[in-house]
Amino acid sequence: MNKIKAILLAAAATIVLVSCGGVSNKTIIRHQKLEEGVESPTTIEELKDAIKKYQERVADVQLAQSQIGIWYKILGTRYLDNKMYGEALKCFQEALTYYPDNQNLYYYVGVCAGYMSHAAMDYNASGTNEVKYNYLKLAEEAYLRAISIEDRYVRALYGLGVLYVFELDEPEKAIPHLEKALSIDTKNLDTMFVLARAYYSSYEFDKSIEIYDRIIETTKSEDTKKTAEENKKIVLDASY
Repeated sequence: MNKIKAILLAAAATIVLVSCGGVSNKTIIRHQKLEEGVESPTTIEELKDAIKKYQERVADVQLAQSQIGIWYKILGTRYLDNKMYGEALKCFQEALTYYPDNQNLYYYVGVCAGYMSHAAMDYNASGTNEVKYNYLKLAEEAYLRAISIEDRYVRALYGLGVLYVFELDEPEKAIPHLEKALSIDTKNLDTMFVLARAYYSSYEFDKSIEIYDRIIETTKSEDTKKTAEENKKIVLDASY
């Protein structure tokens, strides 16, 4: 652990020096060689010793970087819990540089980007809100990436469905993702409500009514049942 701390401190020092513009890559390499006691190995024994030392350093750096990625994820979730979505998004972006195949990180990026779209404003008074749209497309891309890694990832499927129905106004795109989510988590009432809305917005009234009936049969909450019955009436009126 002490060795890992030393590596992290050394990495931080290197970043500071490089950011000041006064250190070249050759200088950094020279310092690394001096630290390991390896300059210009020539004999068989010197070469073997150099390989061994650098192999150990690579293993230590890999372990340290792995821990950094985990810390960024933890920090991101702390920011997310405190509704600091912009800072959380930055942390998850950094964590992805260490774990680019982690579906959970992409899901969190989608969540944060969705919230950030709500805060986006046309500060330049251009008559458009490109920033908001970009956040929404980032959320879409992140959810799709999460699903491509784990195709039964219910939270990402649901998040994508909500995005298409309520933010991007593309309910047809939401339907297959929400149907899949519901086939996995068959009693998820939140998914049912969004799917029923997606069917309604796509003029598939019969399917929407069917889902609301399913909610009424499934829920034990009188408030939830009442909401489903009210929504079902709206669909019935629209279908005449």
